[in-house]
Amino acid sequence: MSDSQEEDKIPFTEHLEELRKRLITCFIAIGAGFVLCFAVKEKLFELLSHPLVSMMKPGEKLIYTGLPEAFFVYMKLAFLCGILVASPVILYQFWMFVAPGLYSTEKKMMAPILILSTVFFLGGGMFGYFVVFPIGFQFFLGFSTDTISPLLSMREYLSFASLFLFTFGLIFELPLILIFFVKLGIVSIEFLQKNRKYAILLIFIIAAILTPPDVISQSMMAFPMMILYEISIIGAKIFVRKKPDSDKTE
Repeated sequence: MSDSQEEDKIPFTEHLEELRKRLITCFIAIGAGFVLCFAVKEKLFELLSHPLVSMMKPGEKLIYTGLPEAFFVYMKLAFLCGILVASPVILYQFWMFVAPGLYSTEKKMMAPILILSTVFFLGGGMFGYFVVFPIGFQFFLGFSTDTISPLLSMREYLSFASLFLFTFGLIFELPLILIFFVKLGIVSIEFLQKNRKYAILLIFIIAAILTPPDVISQSMMAFPMMILYEISIIGAKIFVRKKPDSDKTE
């Protein structure tokens, strides 16, 4: 009994050791990305805040209200960008960790999913940056008058922008997730079509939770999600082939 138990423990400890090594590699990659990004922190914040600054009136600037606020904003921005820079290493380490336990068919399915999920995530972030930000900032800054001027802090803008871009990145994963569910047989194309009205209701609920409490922000998130839902149905029809009815052979 003790010998067999010892044999069961060895693969498990080796598994944990491999996980530890790969996590250390990921942390080193994130640390290196953080150092690189912190070296150009002003340029990164200038790039992130460009959609807002370009909409501001002459003389208006972003402010910070506490002495250490600007420093911690740059630290947080460098950390987030460091994760983004290190993401190829993180994805590679994840793939090398899970690949040995997958069948050949699962490997063929998993590799494209990792690549496409990265592309979709970046596409969602770029959509939020280039499309949603200019429209939203122009609307909100339109309430300023000669006697009312917005005081926009660096900390609040970084929190808003990072959450918004991350959320849009996740939203753009919707077609990939739904097509994957259809491929696995968890849901069907007919189910997605039949329950479209419930999906739209759920989309607006999610948008209301993830965005500030105003109709404009909620709509700017909900409408792309509705379009992505329809793209998911079209994509499922294209990429998921129906299996032949084997039950009718008897």
